[in-house]
Amino acid sequence: MANICVLGMGYVGIVCAACQSNQGHKVVGVDVNTSKLDIISQGKSPIVETDLEPLIKKAISGGQLTVSDDPIEAVKSSGLIFVCVGTPSNAAGGLELKYLERVCAQIGQAIKDSDGYHVVVIRSTVLPGTTLGKIKPWLEQASGKQAGIDFGLASNPEFLRESSAVADYNQPPMTVIGCLDDKSKQSLTDLYQDLPAELITLNIETAELVKYTCNAWHATKVSFANEIGRVAKAVGV
Repeated sequence: MANICVLGMGYVGIVCAACQSNQGHKVVGVDVNTSKLDIISQGKSPIVETDLEPLIKKAISGGQLTVSDDPIEAVKSSGLIFVCVGTPSNAAGGLELKYLERVCAQIGQAIKDSDGYHVVVIRSTVLPGTTLGKIKPWLEQASGKQAGIDFGLASNPEFLRESSAVADYNQPPMTVIGCLDDKSKQSLTDLYQDLPAELITLNIETAELVKYTCNAWHATKVSFANEIGRVAKAVGV
């Protein structure tokens, strides 16, 4: 079983933490919002999501899931670090990466003097090229170490839908991982080995693009349905 740190207890983070801890892994969930952490520590869900609260309650009571507002200590004690912080749109229409940059600085500080091999897994949605072009340099600068040699780095996009996120985690349409190094690939392969889905291993940039492609495809379907609705309304059918 793995020791896992999940940074960001938003929608993706709390679902991942709850599901991973119920698979027997030791998980610590980290967030800057202490009110959210208090809710989770009581065995309750900070979001409305089918089947999620029973998983949180079971994991908290069994000690498999704990919460913390100290990312550095949480990272130090974990082999797998899942980054699930938000990447909202900025005023220019691009992605706001300041939260991601801040977390990378904290991860780098935590692993700087660590002798263990930590694997940093990006679950946050980022544009193709972000992990290697921005996240990797941020981590290397903060840690003084080299990605792929001193610590692992991977992209592992999520495909969770609201109202069925727990089911989607446990029975995903596919599991996509893009890894910089073999140790990261093996760690994630071991983590997901019991999930009933094809494990697709790619390079990091392609894994990032798969996520955006899926998002664009779903948005296209919604837009198409809305246009057909307008046509139907216009002609009275």
